[in-house]
Amino acid sequence: MDATSTPSPPRRTFGRSRSVLTWIGAGLYPFMALLPAVSADRRAPGILPACGSALATVLLVGMIRRRPMAALVMMLLVTALLPPMAKYHGPVWFVPFVAVDVTLGYVVATRTLRASVVAVCLTFLTQCLTILGFTNGPDNLVVIGTIALLALVTACVVGLLGRERRQHATELRSHEVAEAITAERLRIARELHDQVAHSIGIIAIQAGVGSRVIETQPLEARAALSAIEATSRETLSGLRRTLVALRRSGPSAEPGAAPYGPAPGLGDLERLAATTTDAGVEVDLRWSGQRRQLPPDIGLSAYRITQEALTNVVRHSGAGRCRVRVEFGEDELSVEIVDEGRGMRGAGAGAGTGFGITGMRERVALLQGEFSAGPRPEGGFRVAARLPLPEPTATATDDDAPAGADAR
Repeated sequence: MDATSTPSPPRRTFGRSRSVLTWIGAGLYPFMALLPAVSADRRAPGILPACGSALATVLLVGMIRRRPMAALVMMLLVTALLPPMAKYHGPVWFVPFVAVDVTLGYVVATRTLRASVVAVCLTFLTQCLTILGFTNGPDNLVVIGTIALLALVTACVVGLLGRERRQHATELRSHEVAEAITAERLRIARELHDQVAHSIGIIAIQAGVGSRVIETQPLEARAALSAIEATSRETLSGLRRTLVALRRSGPSAEPGAAPYGPAPGLGDLERLAATTTDAGVEVDLRWSGQRRQLPPDIGLSAYRITQEALTNVVRHSGAGRCRVRVEFGEDELSVEIVDEGRGMRGAGAGAGTGFGITGMRERVALLQGEFSAGPRPEGGFRVAARLPLPEPTATATDDDAPAGADAR
């Protein structure tokens, strides 16, 4: 079993420990929040006990992130119990409602509109009942009520602004990913143009040769026809696997487009490894299985995946060496790039301005293959791709030609 496919016990243990700490903090919060109100000296009222009750909200940070609605309900219950349980009454015991408003703003910013409306109504009702029940004098009632209402409205406005910002960021990210996928498919289409143009050129040359020697040298004409058949079958097979999946798109002249020229393949990996070594990262290139000629589109995709992965190693991993393994199977080609660096390229490629992993995944998907990329439990980063190989097409030769072929 591959080491990279095993689960990560340290990560599971850390997640379990964090969950336990979250529930422990939630259990301690009511006692730590109510303790200042019960133990405060009646003869020396002050704001410090109320601030202590508000600071007890720190124990609910984990629960606020996981279950903000439950945390908000717990905070409302505790803050509503503070004025009646205190040894003295005063406006200071409404200070913990500031922490409630902050949590309310987080709920509005991160949860659905329905949940946000329920949270706002519940908070407003609880604060109104608490202020009406435990405020001395109409003057204090007006002042405290106005301050509480302004704080509530401010929390809601800040939460709505945060929600809009998150939604805009999500939409912008989706648009960028869509543009990256479109650009990658257009680059693949340009590279396929090179492949088709090269194949048609070979077919034209062989057809010309065959037409000139068909009367005088039938064996040469047969060889030319066999080359035409093999080239056309190979080209049609590649087009059938790739062009069907490509989205129709108009011509683009954006900078950085793939230039016209011969498409690279697995035969260029040695040169790519040498170039990467010159850049400061030693590449250990390993081959396994029976090496054989592959369709140009599969060789090109394997080369591009390796090229992008090695580029990420040089730019982001900080590793001094990496391993590239190319395995020829009976019905698939496997490519794996592993390094022992920082293992943080996934976040940059997936969430930053780069789209290297997105492009690699798109290439593999177009060939109906499997792709995975992510940090390894033991450290470093791993990129793996499995590309299915087409069934070999039989080409007629002189030995297996049917009888009477020359006569026809």
